[in-house]
Amino acid sequence: MNNSAGTTGRLLWAGLRALLVLTVITGVLYPLTVTGIARVAFPAEAAGSEITDASGRVVGSELIGQTYRLPLAAGEETARPDLRWFQPRPSNGLGTNSVNTRYSLLLSGATNRSGDNEDLIRWVTDAKAAVVEDNSTPTFRVRPSDVPADAVTSSGSGLDPHISPAYAALQVHRVAERNSLDVGAVEKLVADHTDGRTLGFIGEPRVHVLRLNIALKELVEQG
Repeated sequence: MNNSAGTTGRLLWAGLRALLVLTVITGVLYPLTVTGIARVAFPAEAAGSEITDASGRVVGSELIGQTYRLPLAAGEETARPDLRWFQPRPSNGLGTNSVNTRYSLLLSGATNRSGDNEDLIRWVTDAKAAVVEDNSTPTFRVRPSDVPADAVTSSGSGLDPHISPAYAALQVHRVAERNSLDVGAVEKLVADHTDGRTLGFIGEPRVHVLRLNIALKELVEQG
């Protein structure tokens, strides 16, 4: 019995020592090492890929899209888009945190709807009608066939910070009119903020909405 108890005690002590050693290595030393390397080699990315405006104020992240909406009016359940700004992709994939209701957290994800799903069809149809209505001006009429796919569908995460050059171009006349700017100046703004394919062949050309809107704000303030 004593031998059995002694053996059990030695095994428990060995297991405890292994737990403590592995906790220090994997829970303390490894995270600190990786964090330190990241802060030295990739300081911007390690800090959250923050984007600052002309005043140096942090206004968002390079990796996460955001909405540009008017304050919620009385009786409204969903705030209307602020049409002075370039609008991002829809974010139907975002869900709310239903587990810990103490915090108003958003969960990212895809819509997980099939192509013939009634909800998805309604979302796309309503979004296309809104894009046509919102972006049509007295001198520029948007046709339903002009609306690109990313204007009416969300990305896989619901957090895509980019839109296609086609969707940005579709918004130029509306943005110019709402901000009393020349259409040519806004078109140049979009062209200047259009990124090509990564390494020349990966992905598609894209426009970062937040960076474009920061430049738009500066242009409005100058004019």
